[in-house]
Amino acid sequence: MTAPLSFSPEVRDALAAGRPVVALESTIITHGMPWPQNLDMARQVEQAIRDNGAVPATIAVMGGQIHVGMDDKALQALAQTPPDQAMKLSRADLAVCLANGRTGATTVAATMICAHLAGIRVFATGGIGGVHRGAESSFDISADLQELAQTPVTVVAAGAKAILDLPKTWEVLETLGVPVIAYGQDDLPAFWSRASGIRAPLRMDSADQIAAAAAMRARLGLNGGQLVANPIPPEAEIAAEVIGPVIEQALSEAEAQRIAAKQVTPFLLQRIFELTEGRSLHSNIALVLNNARLASQIAVAMSQR
Repeated sequence: MTAPLSFSPEVRDALAAGRPVVALESTIITHGMPWPQNLDMARQVEQAIRDNGAVPATIAVMGGQIHVGMDDKALQALAQTPPDQAMKLSRADLAVCLANGRTGATTVAATMICAHLAGIRVFATGGIGGVHRGAESSFDISADLQELAQTPVTVVAAGAKAILDLPKTWEVLETLGVPVIAYGQDDLPAFWSRASGIRAPLRMDSADQIAAAAAMRARLGLNGGQLVANPIPPEAEIAAEVIGPVIEQALSEAEAQRIAAKQVTPFLLQRIFELTEGRSLHSNIALVLNNARLASQIAVAMSQR
């Protein structure tokens, strides 16, 4: 039985010709940014990928199909979909959304699954999910981490989202055997900030090195993908000492309002946007664009091997 994949002509032709393709998630569009900034961001990211020699494949679920690549009309419709009308899809609910013909936006985990089904080896996102603060009592740990351990896709992100418990997130990834590669520096980035104070287990300084590591993992028969932690550009950074108190306030408000499960991250990102008077959104767009550029370079390097 084949997966219900629907390819845009641009993506279908690129894959058939062996040209580099970069997958993009859709949760950042429906749940991560407000309208119309979400559409502007999606268009900018797709163009950044094209400018760097690859083809963008934004992934979303609509009408019982996994759409791999979207034209501008479909992208605009998705960007205008209210968050409560788009399922936030991970491994657990991807099949249910498809079976019921619902609209769904793919998280990191679901995008990895769909990209692998489509034959796409590289995926650019903002930040991965991870271990939430207080997980020792809530057990709130993102499925993204387990997906990285089992699905062979190289994921380029600005680290894990800074609202998470970063030390525990990196510890879980180490336990799961996921290669965590800091790009161009020894410190792991912390989403809005370039440094987390946590030394990276691995460092690579070129797209070709990262592509070579992915190829070697395949030769060795190792399961899972790679996480490439790409620091936000210096000019877009919000220093840890500035964003830290804002994150703490947003977390306190979420706890007071008993925000839980999949609603936590969208709530926190919205509150941080409000508390920083929009600065966090500008930084978020900058880091996504930066990740798209690096992911394109990695995809090009993979296609040349």
